[in-house]
Amino acid sequence: MPYDPSPVEEISVSPLKQLAPEGDWELSLAHHRQSSLLIWLTRGQGLALVDGSRRGFSAHNALFVPAGSLFALELGRNCFGHVLQVPGNNALALPRKPHHLRVTEVAEQTALTGIFESLYREQEARAALWHRATQAYGELAGIWLRREIHAAELTAGRRSAARRLSAAYCARVVEHYKTGISMADHAAALDVTPTHLTRVCKAETGKTAASLLTERQYHEARRLLVQSDLPMREIADLLGFGSAAYFTRFISQHSGQTPSKLRKQAKNK
Repeated sequence: MPYDPSPVEEISVSPLKQLAPEGDWELSLAHHRQSSLLIWLTRGQGLALVDGSRRGFSAHNALFVPAGSLFALELGRNCFGHVLQVPGNNALALPRKPHHLRVTEVAEQTALTGIFESLYREQEARAALWHRATQAYGELAGIWLRREIHAAELTAGRRSAARRLSAAYCARVVEHYKTGISMADHAAALDVTPTHLTRVCKAETGKTAASLLTERQYHEARRLLVQSDLPMREIADLLGFGSAAYFTRFISQHSGQTPSKLRKQAKNK
């Protein structure tokens, strides 16, 4: 049997809701991930923050979120879909920018659904050379994605100045959310006033610039509380809080519970 080396971090496919095992907050709060995500919605509808704007999605929509890109998803009650996760160190060729695609051609819907189904079969059966097979199907998903993006760009207009500013701010949030830099500092770096940045973000994303920054910090704080055993003081230091007491007030204000209670609840699940 030919040797089948296992990648350090392999691609995987799963139901969409498995992206939020700890609760809806894992998807609904603005955050970024270390893996690129290709999300294929097959039922229901919801809202997505992607590429600096808020937009509705429904069945037969595809969302591509590159690793390190700020995003959030609000899933409707009957929303169902699948997600292909590609770790940042995987060599799979994927676009560098986020995209939201409304796939209207039945042939293209069938093609992507078939790729996801093939990935599931390989992942579940784990037959000989399954790592290479999943990587190959991942490449096909990447090709499908690039073709759909190319077709969409032929008819798409240029992004507005507001959309570009919102996207630039979202990128800065990802880069600096642990440093304690304020929204006003971000506005100055983008050469706009805090008022203008707030107005633009609200119009484009449905959230103020300050709220986006707070959400990113809060998401990371909750993630570290439920997925690590780091002491509260260390988490506070990692996220740029001046003290553990300030960190506790921050968590209590946004969750209604103390950090220790959130951690205890997660461990008791």
